[in-house]
Amino acid sequence: MKFDFPSSNDIHSAINNSDIFNFNLPNPENIEIEEIDFQKQLNMVWEVCDRFDLQTDIWRGRILRAARDREKKQGNNLKTGFIHWLKEREISKNQAYRLIQLAESADKLFEEGDLCIDSINNFSKRAFIETAKSEPEVQKIISEAAKNGDHITCREVKQLSDEWSTMSSDVLPTKIKDKIEQGILMSHHVAPLVQAMKSLPDCHLKSIQKEVFKNSEIDNIKLLTKDSKNLAKCLDAAAQLQTLKNEKIHLDIEMVLEESIRLDCLNTTVNLIQQASQLEQIVVKFYIAWKRLKNISDKLYINTGESSPNLRSMLTSLESLSEEVVEVPLDELREKVVKLRIFPE
Repeated sequence: MKFDFPSSNDIHSAINNSDIFNFNLPNPENIEIEEIDFQKQLNMVWEVCDRFDLQTDIWRGRILRAARDREKKQGNNLKTGFIHWLKEREISKNQAYRLIQLAESADKLFEEGDLCIDSINNFSKRAFIETAKSEPEVQKIISEAAKNGDHITCREVKQLSDEWSTMSSDVLPTKIKDKIEQGILMSHHVAPLVQAMKSLPDCHLKSIQKEVFKNSEIDNIKLLTKDSKNLAKCLDAAAQLQTLKNEKIHLDIEMVLEESIRLDCLNTTVNLIQQASQLEQIVVKFYIAWKRLKNISDKLYINTGESSPNLRSMLTSLESLSEEVVEVPLDELREKVVKLRIFPE
């Protein structure tokens, strides 16, 4: 689908001939206006601004995409390149790519025929972004509703996405899906559990499935959701923990989790692994920082001499951080000192 860019005259004429910014907001000091009417008038104006903001961001995304693609075609010119273009307009790179992604999502919806340009005014900005991120089947349902004139909110999109992801998931027992269809269970209560279960290995997945099949009360579903998230976090942290990858010790992390569940100490196990992972990362960062400090100190020492006694004094003071035994005082009186020894490679 081809998009014709408006001319500067078209834009100027649209702004001058439109009363879109000439809103008559209710006077907040007028106590004769009922609160419900006051809020209604504000909401109406807000929705117009929200829709205008959405269309503006889509066009900004297209403009940024054109500037980026131009650079790819002609090469990076420091005076006219994409990054220079962003700096001139005080736009961060992350913000620029979010706008480009929004524009690409919009163009995709339009080109595939799921959404017509006229119905975009039926979306709030957040609702449109959520629609663009949702599954194709969800997009079609929402686009059809927008074509029919329904006002699309972010809450409705999220609810429909939750229902679709829940009902189309293979990890949820049929019994639970039937309860959702019958209205006994709400999809937004079950959707977080489904998302958490997708990242679990089969042994833990089957265990959660059995538990939710036995007891599908909301409180139990919330508890199982929490357990599933903890299991996923633990597995992810354990996979990144190099210390656990010890050839001398055979460790089955899934069995560790099973034993933790049986002894009702899963949260403690998760905390232990997460803390160990954090400490390991800190040690790696510490070693990199120590090597960098040592190299800089050596370089500065070479460039100094008797003519720079203050610089030499500073280097002497910092030696405790760049030697093989690193000493860091925990208080000003130096009564408690942490010592870390780094062995030669």
